[in-house]
Amino acid sequence: MLIPETLTNKTQPSTANTNWLNSGRIIRILETVQDLIIISLCIGLFSFMAMEVRELFLSLLPPLDFPRVTADILFLLILVELFRLLIIYLQEHRVSIGVAVEVSIVSVLREIIVHGILETPWSQVLATCSFLLVLGALLIIRVWLPPTFDGIDPEQRISERHRRRQQAHANGSKP
Repeated sequence: MLIPETLTNKTQPSTANTNWLNSGRIIRILETVQDLIIISLCIGLFSFMAMEVRELFLSLLPPLDFPRVTADILFLLILVELFRLLIIYLQEHRVSIGVAVEVSIVSVLREIIVHGILETPWSQVLATCSFLLVLGALLIIRVWLPPTFDGIDPEQRISERHRRRQQAHANGSKP
């Protein structure tokens, strides 16, 4: 029995459509858009850091408000760490767990210093201490865990895979 050509074309997906979906072109475009978003975040964060440095220098003028100066310095350190996190993401297309945990620790400690430990309710101090212990444990686990798995560092493997992919794209070949 002969099947009309129009029926056979409707039942089989077009190879042009599947090639378009399977190609890495869409992924590269989305990664480029994502990189542009991260670059715009870096520029905005850098501008905000410049404004905060100006505010920090203005807060150093008499009369000196020591808690405000301390809070501004710690806030600048948090912004610097966030900037470093964005730069690592741009370079390696991954979020550094260590840097993210460090930002969290500094943020919590800034809040404790700014608000004062003596004015904070005991339940909140206990919750903060627990949170800091968990973050510290994450840092220790991140550092000590890879050697227990025959020296395999998952972050390093992901970084190397991304570098190979970038070199392959630069050379015009597929990874």
